[in-house]
Amino acid sequence: MKILSPKLLTKLFSLHFLISACFSFSAIAADAEQARLSLERLSKSLRELNFNTSFVVVKNNQAEPYHWLHGVVDAPENKNVNDGESSKGERETVIKKVELEILALLNGPRRDILRIGNTVSYIEPEYAPYSIDSSQISGPIPAVFGRDISILDSNYHFVSVGKSRVLGRAAQLIRIVPQDEHRYGYWLWLDQDSGLMLKLAVITRKGKLLEQIQFTHLEISETLSDNLKNLYVTELPKVIELSAKNTSTDFAWQVNWLPSGFKEIKSDRHRINGSKQAVEFMLFNDGLIDISVYVNPSAEKKRAIEYANDGATLVLNQVVNNVEVSVVGKIPLASAKKIVNSVSFTHKPTTP
Repeated sequence: MKILSPKLLTKLFSLHFLISACFSFSAIAADAEQARLSLERLSKSLRELNFNTSFVVVKNNQAEPYHWLHGVVDAPENKNVNDGESSKGERETVIKKVELEILALLNGPRRDILRIGNTVSYIEPEYAPYSIDSSQISGPIPAVFGRDISILDSNYHFVSVGKSRVLGRAAQLIRIVPQDEHRYGYWLWLDQDSGLMLKLAVITRKGKLLEQIQFTHLEISETLSDNLKNLYVTELPKVIELSAKNTSTDFAWQVNWLPSGFKEIKSDRHRINGSKQAVEFMLFNDGLIDISVYVNPSAEKKRAIEYANDGATLVLNQVVNNVEVSVVGKIPLASAKKIVNSVSFTHKPTTP
């Protein structure tokens, strides 16, 4: 037997490592590309398919059942067309795709969210029905899954894990993995036939399940359901005028630390319902999750940090110098503490 020299052995080990690494990187890249394609298909399916589905949100050993309807209707729209020879132009009818949605919480008092195109209406027992200008409903499922998922590229990795079976259907498991310790991971089981979601789980970096959404029924059809046909001809409540967005410079406070990628998307000052208590808040988003920071005067001089979890959602607050600061979001406790401790004041907030 010929004995290989140490020098040759070193070269062979190096070559073996290089070849293995190339195959590993290629496999990782292929998994990432497959995951991206699956998420893009999910987005397309959520916007273009007619579906009737039910799901439950499971957290804190409790289940909240929902019914969700989505459809697309061809709506005629009249537009002015300039013929190039006359300033008057002509009118022509074009067909526009309009999305319709109904999301209903099935337990407790009636809570429905309705959407026709860019108008979203809320039916809740505490308030008179009202509508807002929006192209998406606010519910348990992150709105980004029906939009451009590339906005997550800076803060998350996509990984295609493998095949599974959910609701009696073949499913592809996709992981959305955060790039830092300040957010949670999302696991999505997607129907291989339609691309729609069958299950979603929110997972810590250590693999602990915090919250999940399990679909219990899924029906896809070529035609619009009767409920959505009725919605399309329904006159929705009047759209309320929302106050113009305030910037943080309007406030006597500011947030000096947030996880990378979070941007302020809204801020507001209003009174708490049924009282004269003033509250100010800023809403931040990284494309997938929201973080809200609330500030209001307090009768207490000081209170140590208190917190509670509602599934993956953390509610944390503390009082310093008669000012209460609260942080709400699907983020780890350490991150919320860092945010609340970063809030600084030029002077105490007062009742407007």
